Amino acid sequence: MPRNPLRMLTLPLALMTGACTTNYTNRNPVGEPFPQVTGTSLEKQEVTLPDAYEGDPALYMVGYVQDTQFDLDRWAIGLTQMKFAHRIVEVPAIPGAIPSMIQGTIDDGMRKGIPSEDWASVVTLYGGAARPVAEFTGNQNPRNGRIMLIDAEGDVAWFWDQGFSAKRLMELISKAESIARTK
Repeated sequence: MPRNPLRMLTLPLALMTGACTTNYTNRNPVGEPFPQVTGTSLEKQEVTLPDAYEGDPALYMVGYVQDTQFDLDRWAIGLTQMKFAHRIVEVPAIPGAIPSMIQGTIDDGMRKGIPSEDWASVVTLYGGAARPVAEFTGNQNPRNGRIMLIDAEGDVAWFWDQGFSAKRLMELISKAESIARTK
């Protein structure tokens, strides 16, 4: 028997309570500034979005539930195969109160499944820090990632929330190249 049987319940409890948070209507935020929020990278560094990446385009892949990882992984594979030339930041955003209380345990679980070389590119948002992002994109149909190309000024230049699409991947890459040329 594990030394602390309650610890085994923390992640399932966090995911269940995260799913019980307020639902915000999905919306397309293109042309709007990404909300300023502060989270922590898996390297345990404080990161303020979008300030941390201003000056260059960046792609934020936001997920609201654990099942979003399947969608985000497909985007990551496609972007890697297409040699996407800009920073990619994965943003787990968990607005629930209980996950905020056990964020260390959740982050430790993520570290176990992500190579340490990628930890700087994963910025977790909990509770009050996650809420503005959920309101900004909507969190209905949470299994789909929210894929956002953020321009050099911190505004959303491209957005998609309907699951991976090869056609949309090509559209995203074209938009990113266009932004980079005008910089």
